[in-house]
Amino acid sequence: MVTLMDGKAVSAAVKESVRLEVEQLKKQGVEACLAVIIVGSDPASRVYVNNKKKACELTGIRSEEYALPEETTEQELLTLIDRLNADKKVNGILCQLPLPKHIDENTVIERIDPKKDVDMFSCVNVGKMWVGDGVFLPCTPAGVMELLSYYHIDLCGKNCVVVGRSNIVGKPMACLLLEKNATVTVCHSRTKNLAEICRSADVIVAAVGKAKFITADMVKDGAVVVDVGINRNENGKLCGDVDFENVKEKASYITPVPGGCGPMTIAMLMKNTVSAVKLQNNQ
Repeated sequence: MVTLMDGKAVSAAVKESVRLEVEQLKKQGVEACLAVIIVGSDPASRVYVNNKKKACELTGIRSEEYALPEETTEQELLTLIDRLNADKKVNGILCQLPLPKHIDENTVIERIDPKKDVDMFSCVNVGKMWVGDGVFLPCTPAGVMELLSYYHIDLCGKNCVVVGRSNIVGKPMACLLLEKNATVTVCHSRTKNLAEICRSADVIVAAVGKAKFITADMVKDGAVVVDVGINRNENGKLCGDVDFENVKEKASYITPVPGGCGPMTIAMLMKNTVSAVKLQNNQ
């Protein structure tokens, strides 16, 4: 019988833990603050930003929103980031991606002070993660790890296959699995014998961005299947990278979409914000 990994329940537990930490910090006279920048009016970005604001309210983190018009120049955005970097009352800075095409995302990401980079995108923080010396963790991969831990899934010595090699999910996911002593294979669009490699996996993390890409014939009986993908099916409904209905008949654990990895990402962002507060206050 397959177990559904409930991201809503686990994220609620993480956020409650964060709320208690934020409460303790307030008793010490320290207020946690997250600044969120959104440029333009992308509907998906607006939804994400609103969800982050709700999570801040739940956890007691003060949120500041900076909604900038589409025509904002790169220099204007960098000037705002410089101001927030210098503001000691702001602990975390998040610039919602994607940005308008006339603004270079890498330039913006690298301008954020690494001590306030709660999205954990900067080269400094990525490098620290790879050498095991990071304060922050990448939100989506960390959310996956939190789910696996909550359900007591032992990764030591297990064959883990990550399908996807993005800087946001695939690559850092491999790093965090390695830290738990898993044997990790990263697959991508040039991988040969993908189905065969997936069938050898004890754990599959799908992060490729293609609806129902992982099919039942690619999954061995009893595998743990984590679906990071968010897509729309032919009827416009949200679905993941995994053919859920068929794969769940073979998996021992599986994440649904929606309600699996999605809620975990924002919960881990809240956790990173608290880590930033502690870092900046030498705690």
